[in-house]
Amino acid sequence: MFIYSLRASTLKFFAVICVALVTLITLIAFIPAYGESTPAAKEEEVEIVYDGVKTEADRVAFLRQFGWEVTGDPVEVAEVTIPAEFDKVFTGYNEIQKRQGLDLSDYKKKKVTRYTYEIKNYEGAEGTVYANLLVYRNRVIGGDLCSADTTGFIHGFEK
Repeated sequence: MFIYSLRASTLKFFAVICVALVTLITLIAFIPAYGESTPAAKEEEVEIVYDGVKTEADRVAFLRQFGWEVTGDPVEVAEVTIPAEFDKVFTGYNEIQKRQGLDLSDYKKKKVTRYTYEIKNYEGAEGTVYANLLVYRNRVIGGDLCSADTTGFIHGFEK
C-alpha cells in the first residue's frame, strides 16, 4: 500500500507555478511578436508595383509611387538592347538596379523600351533631372533618376 501526503507549503508551491504559467500564456497570446508591424508602420510600408505598365498613365503612376512628378509626355522613347556581356559601366548600372530589387542579368540580349521623363519635383538639384524607365513586356525591369548636369548624379527610383 502506498500513502502520499501533501503539506500546505507544497500546495502553495503548485498554485504559484500554475498562476505563473497562466500569466505567461496570457502574455504570449496578447503581446505582438517581435518585428511585427504595427498598424501605423503598415501604412508607411508601400508595395511597389512593377507589372501592368502598358500605357502612358501607367508609367506616370509608376513614378508617382516614389513621389516623382513628371512634365507631361516622355522626352524620349527608344528601343535599346541589353548587352549580352556587361562591361564595367553596365555592371555598375546593374548594381544600382540590384539595390532597388531589380536585375538586368535576366534580360541579356533582350530588346526593351526606354522611356525618359523630365522630373519636375526633384529638390536640391540644379538643372534638369530625368527618370529613365526600362520596360519589357509591360513590366518595369530597371531604371534610374539622373541629372543632365556634367557633375550630376545617378541613382535608383528612391532618392
